[in-house]
Amino acid sequence: MNYELCIALLAAWLLDLWLGDPTWLPHPVVGFGKLIAWGERHLNRGRHRMLKGAVMTLLLDALVFIPVYFIFSILPPLGRVGVGSILIFYCLAGTTLIREVRQVFLALDRSLDEGRRQVARIVGRDTSELSAQEVRTAALETLAENLSDGVIAPLFWLAVGGPAAMLTYKMINTQDSMIGYRTERYKDFGCWAARIDDVANFIPARLTALLMILPQAIFTFRFSLFTFVWKYGRRHASPNSGWPEAALAGILDCRFGGPHYYFGQLFDKPYIGENDRALDTADMRRAVRVNRTAEVLMVGLVLLSCIL
Repeated sequence: MNYELCIALLAAWLLDLWLGDPTWLPHPVVGFGKLIAWGERHLNRGRHRMLKGAVMTLLLDALVFIPVYFIFSILPPLGRVGVGSILIFYCLAGTTLIREVRQVFLALDRSLDEGRRQVARIVGRDTSELSAQEVRTAALETLAENLSDGVIAPLFWLAVGGPAAMLTYKMINTQDSMIGYRTERYKDFGCWAARIDDVANFIPARLTALLMILPQAIFTFRFSLFTFVWKYGRRHASPNSGWPEAALAGILDCRFGGPHYYFGQLFDKPYIGENDRALDTADMRRAVRVNRTAEVLMVGLVLLSCIL
C-alpha cells in the first residue's frame, strides 16, 4: 500500500493547501465533538467518573480505528487512494490554522475587542480581558502547539499505522481538547483522555520542535536554539505543548506562557523564554513561514518512509 499512501497523501496535502477546512463541507471532527459532548453530558455525573471517562475514551477510539482499518482492508487499490485522500485531507489543519492566526492579527489591527473575539475561536483560555500583547501571544502559542496537533502528529501516525491510526489520533486529540482539563468538572472524567493524548503526542511534539528549529540552525547558524528548546520545552505544564512553543519562542526571541484563565479558573503557566518584547505582524508572518517549512519537511519524511 506504500504507493497508494504516497498518492493519497500528496492529493490530500494539495487539497489542504488549496481549500483548508471549507465550512460548507461536513467534517468528521465535528461528529467526534458531538459524540464526546453527548457522552460527557450523560456520563460525567455521580460516582466513578474516572472509570466512566476511561470507558468512553477507549470505546470512542476503538469505534474509529476498527471500522476504518476494516474498510481499508477490503477496498481495491483505487478505492484506498480515493478514500485515503479524503480522510488525510480531513486530518490536516495546517492551512486553516494559519488563516485563523492571520485573521487574529488583522482583527487586532481594527480593534482590541475584535482581536479578542477572533482569538477566542482558536484558544481555550478566557479572552475577554486579554491585552493586545496577550492576544498576539495566544495566537502564536496556538500556531506552534497546533502545528504539532494539526499537522505533524497526524502525519506521524499516518506513517505508523495508515489512515486508521491517523483518524484515531484526531479522535484522541479532540477528546483531550474538550475534556482533558484539570478543572473541577473534568479532572476525573477527562483524565484518561488527557493521558492518552500525552502518549500519542510525545514523539510528534518533539519532532515538531526539531523540524521548526533545524532549518534555522542550518541556514542562520543559530545552534543555541537547541539549548533553548531543551531548557524551556520541559517547563510547560503539558509534557508536550512546551516543545513547539519553546521552538517558536526561541526563533522569534520572545516570551510565551504566564497566568491565564480557563473556564473561570486561573492557571499560572511557567514562562517560556525571557524577552518580553512586543509582538507584531512581522512576527506572525515569520511564524507562518516556520510552520510551512516544518510541514513541508514532514510531508517529505512521510513520503520518503513510504518509498523506503
